[in-house]
Amino acid sequence: MKGGHVILVGLPGAGKTTVGRLVAERLGVRFADVDALIEERIGLPIPRIFSDRGEESFREYERDIVAELVASDRPRVIAPGGGWAAQPQSLDSVAGRALTVYLETTPATAAVRARNGVLRPLLGADEGAYEGRITELHRTRQRYYSGCDLSVSTDGRTPVEVAQEVVELARSHGG
Repeated sequence: MKGGHVILVGLPGAGKTTVGRLVAERLGVRFADVDALIEERIGLPIPRIFSDRGEESFREYERDIVAELVASDRPRVIAPGGGWAAQPQSLDSVAGRALTVYLETTPATAAVRARNGVLRPLLGADEGAYEGRITELHRTRQRYYSGCDLSVSTDGRTPVEVAQEVVELARSHGG
């Protein structure tokens, strides 16, 4: 693992948090859910940050927290929001300090997984519209996601299977 960190990237519903916890456990490092850290730091839930302060403020908090985590010498598995990697310079900002892994999934699969009762501001409250919204996010973000160090397919696989592949890749890339 470059710098000891692994950053999981992907669409909402790709499994960043679920797989991230498993990867961290298997690697014996801490897991950092960036959304949870933002909520803790700001004192508001993510949907409220989006509605009260806007997406750009959220992305600024997200960039700051990822930068702090990656600057640490304590290795972590980091799960930022699905849009982190699609922000200018995000992947470049962690190059050499973290291994970025794109958890690749189809929009249809991501939409099914995203229907877990958690309000996702960019998807809205209508879970029936998730697939269309995720398809659009996929279209606009794919070029950024493809800039990750590695890619792991998640469709048709359990979180444990995906986590095991990520662990193997992390170990074979310097971890």
